Amino acid sequence: MKKLALVTCYFQPNYGSQLQAYATQLLFDKLNIPNETICIDGLKKKIKSAKYKYFLSRLWDINTVKDKLATIRKVWALKTKSNSFKQNIAERNRMFHSFANTMFHISEYYNSKEDIGKKANNYSAFIVGSDQLWLPSNIEADYYTLNFVPINIPKIAFATSFGISKLPTKQAKKASIFLQRLDYCSVREQSGKKLVKELINRDVPVVCDPTILFSAEEWADIVPSNRFYNEKYLFCYFLGNNPIQREFVKKVKKETGYKIVQLQHCDEYIKSDESFSDYAPYNVGPVEFVQLIRDAEYVFTDSFHATVFSLLHGKNFFTFRRYNNDSIVSTNGRLYSLLSLVDLENRMLQGNEDVKNFLLKKIDYNVVHRKLNDFRIFTKNWIMQVLTEIGIDYDNY
Repeated sequence: MKKLALVTCYFQPNYGSQLQAYATQLLFDKLNIPNETICIDGLKKKIKSAKYKYFLSRLWDINTVKDKLATIRKVWALKTKSNSFKQNIAERNRMFHSFANTMFHISEYYNSKEDIGKKANNYSAFIVGSDQLWLPSNIEADYYTLNFVPINIPKIAFATSFGISKLPTKQAKKASIFLQRLDYCSVREQSGKKLVKELINRDVPVVCDPTILFSAEEWADIVPSNRFYNEKYLFCYFLGNNPIQREFVKKVKKETGYKIVQLQHCDEYIKSDESFSDYAPYNVGPVEFVQLIRDAEYVFTDSFHATVFSLLHGKNFFTFRRYNNDSIVSTNGRLYSLLSLVDLENRMLQGNEDVKNFLLKKIDYNVVHRKLNDFRIFTKNWIMQVLTEIGIDYDNY
């Protein structure tokens, strides 16, 4: 049997990116379908160059500039901060690198997208997903579009996300072309469903992020059973720099007496975070990330995937808006979509809410997990129907 080709961002030093890529692979492993993730190594240089050109073309847009300043600050910090800071970031990157190199079935090395296209007939189908793979910069990079896959090879988008609710004009035109080449398409958010309808007048289903396909018990297969910290703690995973959200956490610490554990400087260097937490571990890869969420008393985050794993593990969590508005770079939409799915929109906070009041609010996880399981079943049924239609045999589970 030919293998499925998975086109994912397994290589990104980002917890959500690697975990959703692993979950995508795990789905097809459990269906007993041979698969491999396309090796990105030979393509990285061209992809990076295309994305760089895109950001240069958007220098007139203040929202895009503000968004990229975060990356610039982190790069600058790595050049100017102490050796201990550099060693800490290197330690975290080693954890990501280890996960990428040990947890995935990686394909042979390809020098270019064209090389993949020439060998595309060796695969039964190409599947792209999920995460924010159709951001404008990725559309310009033209990898997650599957434009390099010949027309006769089945092309499937699985829970793929635009990340934003509206595309710039140039990227919208390009999207309208590659979307029509896809034989099957599903998206992760309602905003993505709306975009596809606007661009090519095609109705596509909203399916769950691959990480949601597996329960906390199933994720336990790769997560250590022991605790990272043996005391009670508040877990913080903030990608944005919003001081009011840190103040909210400090108030919870005052109310509970629990220590603060924070993963610092993940997307950008934030100086004020240096004095915020009690513990700031760096020996944390994707597995330890889930472990820290699992054992926390409370979780505070502006991250989609930290929210997902909080839901899966039945945690008391507070999700904050990373962006103060819904500008073109805002990724708030995926959080709205996720929380509305389980009727927990009231867990989406600004940071100025009354702490004591929110600590009293309980989550009925019987209802939440029932809704997640319904969504899980719908998603599995969709992908299995697609596999049946393109003639790929699988084992149900």
